[in-house]
Amino acid sequence: MAQQLIVGLIVAAAAFYAVWRWMPAGWRRGAAQKLAAGTQRAGLIDEERAKELATSLAKTSGCGSCDACGSCAPKTPVKQSQADQAVSPSPSTHGR
Repeated sequence: MAQQLIVGLIVAAAAFYAVWRWMPAGWRRGAAQKLAAGTQRAGLIDEERAKELATSLAKTSGCGSCDACGSCAPKTPVKQSQADQAVSPSPSTHGR
């Protein structure tokens, strides 16, 4: 019986984590603010720690949320001549 409870808690925690990470960013920020305010109201943490908790919980994950990281595309468009120079080998390496 105890094993089933432990497995159930692990599955519930994993499901909560997946839902939290894949929910829209606006919902996640709102839920993070409410959760942090609730823990502060309950007296578990002070105001400064509540702000840190809300900021931490509102962060997006490394993948699946391209709006925050900016690593999917260069900040400035690469010109075609620069791209060709980066791909083609230099003539001095062919002769040796």
